[in-house]
Amino acid sequence: MAASDHTILQQAADWLREGRKVALATVVETWGSAPQPIGSQLVIDEEGSFIGSVSGGCVEGAVVTEALDIIASGKAKLLQFGVADETAWKVGLACGGRIGVYVEPIH
Repeated sequence: MAASDHTILQQAADWLREGRKVALATVVETWGSAPQPIGSQLVIDEEGSFIGSVSGGCVEGAVVTEALDIIASGKAKLLQFGVADETAWKVGLACGGRIGVYVEPIH
């Protein structure tokens, strides 16, 4: 679900106030054709609910899955998706571009 930056960060704050564990995913690098620009964000809670967008389609699903692990471990991670990476075809980033998404737990 796409949302404005303000809405995404407000949702993160609301979930944190409710006692949920949360991760924030941010597009930090793009090369070539990318579905979302640098700075695009997605917030994910421990149950897999999310708001925002870092790419779309299966890439977003992969980011949500990784975010659940990051919430559990408490350790941030830089994810890379692109056509040069076999995983990119599996998750649907076949637009000729690459993206880097930094996912971090927030408290």
